[in-house]
Amino acid sequence: MIMSDDNRLIQFKDFGIGFGSRRLLSDVNTSMCGSTLTALIGRNGTGKSTLLRAIAGLNTNYQGVIEVCGRDLHKASPALVARSLSFVSTGRQRIAAMRCRDIVAMGRAPYTNWIGRLSAADNEAVDTALADVGMAEYGMRDIDTLSDGEYQRIMIARALAQDTPVLLLDEPTSFLDIPNRYALCKLLADLAHRRNKCVLFSTHELDIAVKLADALALINPPHLENGPVQAITESGVIERLFACPV
Repeated sequence: MIMSDDNRLIQFKDFGIGFGSRRLLSDVNTSMCGSTLTALIGRNGTGKSTLLRAIAGLNTNYQGVIEVCGRDLHKASPALVARSLSFVSTGRQRIAAMRCRDIVAMGRAPYTNWIGRLSAADNEAVDTALADVGMAEYGMRDIDTLSDGEYQRIMIARALAQDTPVLLLDEPTSFLDIPNRYALCKLLADLAHRRNKCVLFSTHELDIAVKLADALALINPPHLENGPVQAITESGVIERLFACPV
């Protein structure tokens, strides 16, 4: 596991990104730390998913530098990136006839040998990940028999089994009812604090984010307002952004 000395696990340096002539973000210089749950919020179409995909190394069409665990993403090898961050995408993928445990075990790919054989340590990591998300009894269940909330927990378990300092999630509460949205965000907060992870998730659940997150990263084009929840809420930027017409 690679860790930066000052606990700033995600850093943006003169970062900018957009589509064609449209600039979503410009001149971003900020950071996100370990043991912190950060909620990424903003209006639809302002670049939440685009930003997460850039941090995950899935979109390299940006300006400036993104550092993860002290390494420039542009210069890091795929193997190093896979051991530094894990990414849970939005939505539910159709996966038939695969057991939940096998899905979670896929998170161990950066550590297994060339044939993907799991060691005792790998199996222990899978067991721990399932237990951490409250799904220890679901290992032998087929993934396509789960509810949406259970499915999301298995996807998070897969990311936890990957054992990375940084965990990224793109709208993990989509398609969940209100109790499950709250429970999932509470789980993310617990994982950030107990496992010393930098957890960044995009969401439309502003009320839940304000209550459970440690920090807010608010996309206010072309700026990224990033800071502790209290500082962001007291600044008035949330009211200004969401009260104004599109």
